[in-house]
Amino acid sequence: MAFIHRTAYSITLQHWARQRPQCCHRFYASLTKKQKEHLASGPDLADFILDDEPQKNIHRKKGERLRLPEWVKTEIPIGKSYSEIKASLRNNKLHTVCEEAKCPNIGECWSGEKGTATATIMILGELCTRGCRFCSVKTSRAPPPPDPDEPVNTAKIIASWLVDYIVITSVDRDDIADGGAAHFAETVKQVKAHKPTILVECLTSDFRGDLESVEKVANSGLNVYAHNVETVKDFQWLVRDPRANYDQSMKVLEHAKKTKPKLITKTSLMLGFGESDDQILKTMEDLRKINVDCLTLGQYMQPTKRHIKVKEYVHPDKFQYWKEVGDKLGFAYTASGPLVRSSYKAGEFYLKNLVEKAAS
Repeated sequence: MAFIHRTAYSITLQHWARQRPQCCHRFYASLTKKQKEHLASGPDLADFILDDEPQKNIHRKKGERLRLPEWVKTEIPIGKSYSEIKASLRNNKLHTVCEEAKCPNIGECWSGEKGTATATIMILGELCTRGCRFCSVKTSRAPPPPDPDEPVNTAKIIASWLVDYIVITSVDRDDIADGGAAHFAETVKQVKAHKPTILVECLTSDFRGDLESVEKVANSGLNVYAHNVETVKDFQWLVRDPRANYDQSMKVLEHAKKTKPKLITKTSLMLGFGESDDQILKTMEDLRKINVDCLTLGQYMQPTKRHIKVKEYVHPDKFQYWKEVGDKLGFAYTASGPLVRSSYKAGEFYLKNLVEKAAS
């Protein structure tokens, strides 16, 4: 029986082999002259490889997960400065938001040339009392109390690094009366005591709107007061923890400037949640009304599947457009790009010069 099947199969193959050239010949012969000309003048391989058409934003359709476009892919972090900072952090049990928030620029910032390498130290522990839908920092309703020796230890480590610009940030600590403001201020004072020439930027929480806490940090001797609005007003409820809101963040930035008029204020916006151009522009105008000096705009990147999905990957050309808008609105410094983050290359020369000029 098997022999009969193999024989039949062999005959079938032979028949197909004889017929195939004829089938193909009949197919091409059936094309009209117009169809043949259309094929001859159609695209070749190069047309599929090269694309000179301007690229546009990539939008997510309902139910799908967007793939990363080329413009948001980064290289593996390397470099002497990067390795030294990482080893120092591990040895001294310090935390950075660069690592906790899975920042894509960690290699670029930590490996910057002399005078531009930047690290963002995260104080007050690694557990946040809030649960924003964009952030991958671990959360807890009752995190352990802050380490009282942290300000001094942090200052000693920072003083040993080859950096002259440092960003100090923290998790939200709603469990502490002042939100950790006194701890923040003491850390800044210790850093300045151990390395007087270093420039310090503090990226703070909103302290639940407690303006006295804002004053504690603003008067600590820092050079830049940063607090992130994160997104446009209409998307606050979707993106941030319910205890945070647009007006509260605006009041924090406004009060920091009122407390120390020469203090540089800074904030950041993430794009890609589905916000409109009008909403972005309105936010930028609101920030200028309260004299915010520096603005960064970057692409939101979903850290894990549990976090809010990316609605849109904004094209680099669009980020360049927002930089130009920021400059026209009067921001002293506007950094805008897919991989820009609130502390992105904070020590770069232009921003450093701006801070030094304000301090003089």
